[in-house]
Amino acid sequence: MTTAHPDTLGIDPALLAILACPDAHHSPLTLDAGAGELLCTGCDRAFPVRDGIPVLLLDEARRRGGGAGA
Repeated sequence: MTTAHPDTLGIDPALLAILACPDAHHSPLTLDAGAGELLCTGCDRAFPVRDGIPVLLLDEARRRGGGAGA
């Protein structure tokens, strides 16, 4: 049995490497473990991670403000 690492919020590192924003631009996502979110590098949205599962729904994302988001 493997143990979840808090720095990945329970998400497999191989999955983290391929996750992208679900919006049309498909920008890469970066992990903010402290906030428990995946951050879009293109539109400045923050997607929650709940129980190790990334919630990549645009309706669930929040705008972080100050980005180039549309």
